[in-house]
Amino acid sequence: MLIDINAYVGHWPFKQLKHNTCATMLENMDRFGVELSVISNLNGIFYKDTQAANEELYKEIKSNRKFSSRFIPFAVINPIYSGWQNDLEACSKRLGMKGVCLYPLYHDYEITDPACVELVKRARDRGMIVSFAHRIVDSRQRSWMDISKEMSLKDIMPIIREVPDAKYFVVNAANSITVSEEDTEILKKTDMLFDTSGRILSNLGEMLKRYGQDKFAFGTHSPILDYLCGLLRIESLYEREADAKTKQLLRSGNAKRILGI
Repeated sequence: MLIDINAYVGHWPFKQLKHNTCATMLENMDRFGVELSVISNLNGIFYKDTQAANEELYKEIKSNRKFSSRFIPFAVINPIYSGWQNDLEACSKRLGMKGVCLYPLYHDYEITDPACVELVKRARDRGMIVSFAHRIVDSRQRSWMDISKEMSLKDIMPIIREVPDAKYFVVNAANSITVSEEDTEILKKTDMLFDTSGRILSNLGEMLKRYGQDKFAFGTHSPILDYLCGLLRIESLYEREADAKTKQLLRSGNAKRILGI
């Protein structure tokens, strides 16, 4: 069984995407044996009112009975946009979303902003997962209108230190996930997952030794990245790096635990 913890529908202003609807993504899922996918709406990164993107995603999932059983929706929330508290409440209760995706670089706030800290605490209290992406696209091939910054794990650690009892996804880890020994110990105690889509996870065997087998899960970052790279990082592990039980945790077991399914 495969569970993808990092996928999207919607559009990217600077790149043509394929398989970026629930229907076309489901075709890929069936082709490659993926049972469930966590999805959010890319449009929410660019809408001033992110809730409009969350409503779009909800309507798309509700448009076909198959979608409701195969997709796990996450909301995009901007904590410095007026009324975000109401948006979070609606996403949690009315739209049934399991997590929130935060984009400090695109929405232009510090990760330690009091509003961001409050949002993470509210998400924690509702049992929602908080997801941070190192990057959406490679900044080296960006449009002049796109941002030039990318995140690393060190940039995300302040919020994890502030709210260590929340649940976290760190996805598309394209930059360093090396932190101090003190922060490494915090991460080991935190209920969080890295997905396998990011290029820094090319040395997944070493990362398993550093953080533990319960800290990683299959993720594609599709439709922006290739659908299979995240899976190949798991399947290419040597027996000495990951036995059959560990690989099954990476394919779906760890995702099932943190998602509560």
